Amino acid sequence: MKRFVVLAGGLAVLAYGPGPATADASGFYKDKTITILVGYGPGGGYDAYARLVGRHFGAKVPGKPNVIVQNMPGAGSLRMTNHLYNSAARDGTIIGTFSRNMPLMGILGGNRNVQFDPRKFTWLGSPSSAENDAYMMFVRRDAKAKNIQDILKPGGPTVILGGTARGSTGNDIATLLKDAIGARIKLIAGYRDTNALNPAVERGEIEGRFVGLSSVSSTYPHWLKKNSLVYPFVQFARRTRHPRFPDVPTVRELVKDPKAMALVKVAEIPYQLSRPFAAPPELPADRAKALQKAFMDMASDPRFLADSKRMGVDVSPVGAKDAQAMLNDIAAAPDEAKAYLKKLLFSGKKKRKKKKKS
Repeated sequence: MKRFVVLAGGLAVLAYGPGPATADASGFYKDKTITILVGYGPGGGYDAYARLVGRHFGAKVPGKPNVIVQNMPGAGSLRMTNHLYNSAARDGTIIGTFSRNMPLMGILGGNRNVQFDPRKFTWLGSPSSAENDAYMMFVRRDAKAKNIQDILKPGGPTVILGGTARGSTGNDIATLLKDAIGARIKLIAGYRDTNALNPAVERGEIEGRFVGLSSVSSTYPHWLKKNSLVYPFVQFARRTRHPRFPDVPTVRELVKDPKAMALVKVAEIPYQLSRPFAAPPELPADRAKALQKAFMDMASDPRFLADSKRMGVDVSPVGAKDAQAMLNDIAAAPDEAKAYLKKLLFSGKKKRKKKKKS
């Protein structure tokens, strides 16, 4: 597995190594139940990964505890993330999965509702680094805009997308694309989760949305069939085009301005931790190591891999140390890019002022 580069000047943070699980952890987890909290409702990509993990994780934890999944939707997973950091039991019986943009939000600041420091979570990692995934803009075939170039040309049509809450990836990337490449996008925010967004697209209430390819594969696979209701416009968080969509451009191909490219590159960092899993801060060290080792052991287990293949979701695991490295990458990004992303994504600021032609 590729390692993420820790940029010079990154913050020094604690990263537990996988290490051997101790007898104390085994004794603790026997006859216990681990709860996986999901920051979204049932039926979406994060929920699908949580339930995949829930079916296999307990068998790898010392003592083989039972594992259950509990949904706690709200504010694009911010509600659950705050709960995991501040209120959840710090004994190793609670873990959570939340929006990949939560670490970005926590480090950049700019949202007074954020009540967590992502660097202090006990990180387990992610079952996917999005190495074989893509974050796509899907748009209805009957929309006025027929391709990404239509919404880039002056006077062209505007595409109406749906989103959840500020800080969620669908909202933030739509906002970023409006600014970075001048995409004509109208965002209708406030949808609860995928279970609300996808039906809204199918009803024609909105024309499209941003969503991960793995999420679509596992929850709305008919969107990927030939001549389906929707089709992809653009790919985000990819340096090259996904082999399944060779005719769909990446955002990087469309960015012309170097400063805008810097913004895109910082915004893409969280996708290396595509489906983040973490426990509260300050777990007993033996339990933290046991959970981290179990997470990576699970990700290479043949039964887990067969289950993920059946679901059609990407597995390219990221461990705790690489999760911390990703946080360092965000913290070490150029100050100008971080400050602008903070204003653009989390403070509701408008576009950069264009220089007047002389």
